[in-house]
Amino acid sequence: MSNSIYVAGIGMTQFGRHLSLSVKDLTRLAVEAALADAGCDKSQLQGAYFANSTQGHMDGQHMIRGQLALRAMGLQSLPVVNVENACASASTAFQMAVIHVRAGDADIVLAVGAEKMFSADKARMFAAFDGAWDVHDKEAGRERLLQMGAGVEPPPGSVSSSPYSVFMDIYAAMGRMHMREYGTTLRQFAAVSAKNHGHSVHNVNSQYRNAYTIEQILTAAPITYPLTLPMCSPVSDGAAAAIVCNEAGLKKLQGRRERAIRVLAYVLQTGSDRSATDLEHHLVRIASRRVYEQAGIGPNDVSVAEVHDATAIGEILQSELLGLVPMGQGGPAAERGETTIGGRIPINPSGGLESKGHPIGATGIGQIFELVTQLRGEAGARQVDGARIAIAENGGGLAGEEEAVACVTLLGH
Repeated sequence: MSNSIYVAGIGMTQFGRHLSLSVKDLTRLAVEAALADAGCDKSQLQGAYFANSTQGHMDGQHMIRGQLALRAMGLQSLPVVNVENACASASTAFQMAVIHVRAGDADIVLAVGAEKMFSADKARMFAAFDGAWDVHDKEAGRERLLQMGAGVEPPPGSVSSSPYSVFMDIYAAMGRMHMREYGTTLRQFAAVSAKNHGHSVHNVNSQYRNAYTIEQILTAAPITYPLTLPMCSPVSDGAAAAIVCNEAGLKKLQGRRERAIRVLAYVLQTGSDRSATDLEHHLVRIASRRVYEQAGIGPNDVSVAEVHDATAIGEILQSELLGLVPMGQGGPAAERGETTIGGRIPINPSGGLESKGHPIGATGIGQIFELVTQLRGEAGARQVDGARIAIAENGGGLAGEEEAVACVTLLGH
């Protein structure tokens, strides 16, 4: 792309259960960290994109969430756009900030996502996900999605009696389809989860920082076959922010120029009608082709990836759709260690959604935070050696046989 756009600053809170912090508090912590990282005064911001998906459901605050959260920390008299795009809200806000700067309407723009999801009221908490698919087609839609897993029978005792998100049932059906079509094994799903929990040990921002063996994950509490508890992302609170700028904006900032990371390409993609097994027309497959074409590179050029692993099944599928491994080889690649830090193509060095956490309105910029940190060479014990080009994939919602929307973003030097 012409007209280089940069990520000059990043900030995020630890993802987890922040019972004493509000959406406003979480927003302030992430934004102040990003401003400090960029050497940017808040008076230099010329626009802001604020991502949030569940505050309306959780506490009744609709319509002006971003304006209120940013005003509470002294950010006033600038254009603020609220972004709600299911679990892809934050990556959408990030891409909109990039577009704003590329259009020439501003030199320095903020993208921030914040979410407060955890609640003692479990029914209310899990109901936050109910609007992320077609509410006018619930029963038929559920049956259609669950049919993806036909032919692989869940064994007795492999479904939890405790409440969980309906999305876990859908991911489980996708996993059973993958087992049926490609021979993927339960152990391979567990290998992904063990890898991500191992990565998260070195991430101070991760919700969970405990390592697990494959055997421990296989024998953990079941959610719904083939998923056990450690294979699934937790309910999380948290926020993440990024300062986006052009060359003119970069010159105004006090941060070190060599720490600025270029936005190489980005695609926002919605899904289409297709059969469940027609993965060549999956929205992430289409988006990845477009993003590589924009950047003039291929998947073999990618050094490190953060993908939407709301479950371990998601990581295997997305690694294939992005072209990082051949179709059907995501499971074997994980089992061989190819996607572990030190392997051929490290995926989710942050710990991923399974371990780092998944505050859905902040998740996408949380991925950007990790990849910018990796490209700067500042990730410490989880650093990917020689990281030069990074890809983020963040999906959201369900429509038809796939996610309703996905954002794919390439970053590099």
